[in-house]
Amino acid sequence: MSSASFNYIRAAELTDALARGERAGAAYLAGGTDLLPLWKASLTAPQEVIDISHLPLATITRSGDALTIGATARLSDIAAHPEVKAHYPLVCDGILASASGQVRNVATMGGNLLQRTRCPYFRDAGLACNKRDPGSGCGTRHGENRHAVLFGGSPGCVATHPSDLAVALAALDARIVVSSASGERELALSELYPLPGETTAPDSSLRPGEMITVIRMLNAARFANHATYLKIRDRASFEFAVVSVAAALRIADGAIAEARLAAGGVAPLPWRLEKSEAALIGRAPTEHAFAEAGALAIEGARPLEGNAFKIPLLRNAVIRALQTAGGQS
Repeated sequence: MSSASFNYIRAAELTDALARGERAGAAYLAGGTDLLPLWKASLTAPQEVIDISHLPLATITRSGDALTIGATARLSDIAAHPEVKAHYPLVCDGILASASGQVRNVATMGGNLLQRTRCPYFRDAGLACNKRDPGSGCGTRHGENRHAVLFGGSPGCVATHPSDLAVALAALDARIVVSSASGERELALSELYPLPGETTAPDSSLRPGEMITVIRMLNAARFANHATYLKIRDRASFEFAVVSVAAALRIADGAIAEARLAAGGVAPLPWRLEKSEAALIGRAPTEHAFAEAGALAIEGARPLEGNAFKIPLLRNAVIRALQTAGGQS
């Protein structure tokens, strides 16, 4: 059985792509590693596909304290870029933990950040899922919820955000530029991901027709010597995180001057562990300090029936990531 017909447009100019993107039923296509599987599974059906892969949005540049990455830059190109490898190793770690090498050769940064947050219930039309069918309920809450959230969930959705790269970028306080036919706006990466409501679970805060065009990190190279991304998953590759932790420290005169911690696999968005960060400031990078940060990381966790094991897993993952980051030279 064939799918419904659609219009395909290869955009030659950004302005043309943005104008077309405002139309009802339009979807942007770059690498397609998220869109196409969902389309094949009948979980989306765009009426017009706007190919933006040939637009000049794939540059990677470092100027002073700023790293700027175009939204259509391929993940493999970003991870192999000498400036990124030398000054932003946490970004490389997050990318290399994502999917397979073949997928990274096609997938883009913008597309990776906009992966649809989902759980197994999302893919089965016979099961309740507010993300697929708003108002239908959330089957995961009282069903198979081993991979569900510890933080930020609601009666409407308890699915976790899938992107490893987003967790690394959240720890580095990344910002994004969003473009539309009416202009540009810049926002923190955290503002891209709304929490789910009672009966709805939006994937992003983007408005119809908007497109991520640039991802930017300011003064994040100061964490280059003490950063790591730890991903715990059910199999060695091509698997979403059960729990992940991005840790970045700035150590000066034997003490932690700055700390950034973000967790994946535990919330509908990359989850910043701000209490743990604050507890590390001014402390020597010791086992005791790391253990205290791990204990604070699990405060407020609200497990479901099948995922309470994630609480000690997250605590220990925070400790392990800090041990690794703190011990680097």
